[in-house]
Amino acid sequence: MTTPPTTPAVGRPLARLEGEAKVTGLAPYAYEHALTDPLHLGPVLSTVARGRIRYVDTARAEALAGVRAVLTPANAERLADTEDREFAVLQTDEVAFRGQFVAAVVADTPETAREAAGLVSVSYDTVPHDVTLTADHPGLYRPDGVNAHPDADTEHGEPDAALARAAVVVDHTYRTPMEHNNPMEPHTTVALWDEGAGRLTLHDSTQGAHPVRRTVAGVFGLDPEDVRVIAPYVGGGFGSKGSAHAHNVLAAMAARAVPGRPVKFALTRRQMFSLVGYRTPTIQRVRLGADREGRLDALVHEVVEQTSKVKEFAEQTAVCSRMMYAAPHRRTSHRLAPLDVPIPFWMRAPGEAPGMYALESAMDELAQACGVDPVELRLCNEPPAHPETGEPWSDRALVRCLREGAERFGWHARDPAPGVRRDGDWLLGTGVASAVYPHLVNPGSVAEIRYGEDGRYRVGIGAADIGTGALTALTQIAADALGRPLSEVVVAIGDTDLPEASVAGGSSGTTSWGAAVVAAARAFRDEHGADPAPGAGARGTTPEDTATPGYAQFSFGAHFAEVRVHADTGEVRVPRMLGLFSVGRVVNPRTARSQLLGGMVMGLSMALHEQSVVDPEFGHVVNGDLAGYHVAAHADVAGLEADWLEGNDPHAGPLGSRGVGEIGIVGAAAAVANAAHHATGVRIRELPLTPDRFLR
Repeated sequence: MTTPPTTPAVGRPLARLEGEAKVTGLAPYAYEHALTDPLHLGPVLSTVARGRIRYVDTARAEALAGVRAVLTPANAERLADTEDREFAVLQTDEVAFRGQFVAAVVADTPETAREAAGLVSVSYDTVPHDVTLTADHPGLYRPDGVNAHPDADTEHGEPDAALARAAVVVDHTYRTPMEHNNPMEPHTTVALWDEGAGRLTLHDSTQGAHPVRRTVAGVFGLDPEDVRVIAPYVGGGFGSKGSAHAHNVLAAMAARAVPGRPVKFALTRRQMFSLVGYRTPTIQRVRLGADREGRLDALVHEVVEQTSKVKEFAEQTAVCSRMMYAAPHRRTSHRLAPLDVPIPFWMRAPGEAPGMYALESAMDELAQACGVDPVELRLCNEPPAHPETGEPWSDRALVRCLREGAERFGWHARDPAPGVRRDGDWLLGTGVASAVYPHLVNPGSVAEIRYGEDGRYRVGIGAADIGTGALTALTQIAADALGRPLSEVVVAIGDTDLPEASVAGGSSGTTSWGAAVVAAARAFRDEHGADPAPGAGARGTTPEDTATPGYAQFSFGAHFAEVRVHADTGEVRVPRMLGLFSVGRVVNPRTARSQLLGGMVMGLSMALHEQSVVDPEFGHVVNGDLAGYHVAAHADVAGLEADWLEGNDPHAGPLGSRGVGEIGIVGAAAAVANAAHHATGVRIRELPLTPDRFLR
């Protein structure tokens, strides 16, 4: 045996192990795997928002050279399980939203598939549709729960009475638009059906290979062991790839129609705007009641958002207001409007990102109404324990983030009056907002370790690295858990032939998978000692009680932003942002900083640009591409700094770590909006902060 390493791997800013392969183009993404004689799929999408297909004319498409199959509701395979209507692809003539799959072509080349899809003629019987969210929509209803939270509504104390007697009341409505994920790699599936073996293989761009396998196997009535999903490299997801979607089913259906030939299917950017989810628009009424010093007595956060008539998705937008501040009288509620629209889904920090925009904007308005510094207002409303459950905090360091962040940012030199600082034609302002994200651990992931003839430990777990650095972090965790140098550890991920792993979502991956790796390493040492024989192996599982029960476990942070607004044009620039976070132990500082900065850029983009515009007459997103849907570019991102408090949460699991993927976006848009108000004196309560909103 060689001498064990003296320097722990965890905590070191290691470069990504796969970084060179990615930047040199050697890392194969879903569409790029070398496959023999592939075919290509061209989808046909509905051009009406609601109705029924009268007929589908496929003659011209079928006559085109190179076309191998044309699938329609009339000839498509009947699926085994369509209880989840998102996956009932080509099973009915009903059209539930514009951009739904209504046919598909399989052809020799992508160009032929695209041309043939354009030759398929679909006639519809249409009926009136409804795609517009309003606060008083007649179909509003209360869902049973909101995105894993069992209660759509909560109430404690007597919030209405507390508001009536409050010395200071803030009562405003804040709106966020529909927003779409736009990962660099589009949603892609390459499917191969081996009819003789009865086995389906999918090369997929996904945040969870095993969850996709379970879904696809169920829809087609296959044994999960007969479905293999491979995803070693994934070019971003931000929630949208956290589940299978209809395109996975269509690709598999096409492959089963042409057995033995792989079928490649990459959604175009425009197709992604109707088929893989989006952040629901929200209408949020926030009411705060406080004394003259800004101490909260009442907090009411009421949300209206939309869902699809095809399938319910209820975002937990007001949940952050249940625990963020010490208000003894609180009420939160969620109402959904069922519309003839595509299905909403996860988008980075679902619920917390739009919810904290509204709450932190309202807190800024309360600070102004009370004449209290916005940082001090948040400090004086710090709850000693979770306001709803009474559980002690495992590691609530929001006060430190606010105080130390304010010091680093130079907050206290700020003039409290809005609209007074100017630099030529530019109005200057600064803003602050708190950030929060729950610590989530998904039990049940399994890691396997085997010792090889070459003296290296091979760790296998079916986790997905969606660009977060998971492969590198898991290698660091495994090396320390085994007590060996990094050079002796090889980690394999992204394949259902590897042991079960939970989805890369909810900022839960590193903690969940890392706990399984640690458990496997301990089992390995217990069974084989420090001098194992080649071939020795062991497994470990993420237990149900990875996080210590009885503690309220969240990550916290504080965002500070400096904003410049042009007095004549309303153009908004953000020359400086600082985010300071408390996330427990940081496994890899380099990749963690990258994640936090990425989240802050997405928050900046949410504040300034992102908005999917729906045409009410035709029911589609009119700016459904990256020419019309603006995201932050290099010119928008100037001085950006992300840092964290050194620490270790002993209740968060064996690593003491909490997630860093999503907290960076939470609160960032509010900090920018609050700074824009401080610069101009104009309070904008609807995102994005486009120039026209400041021209009064």
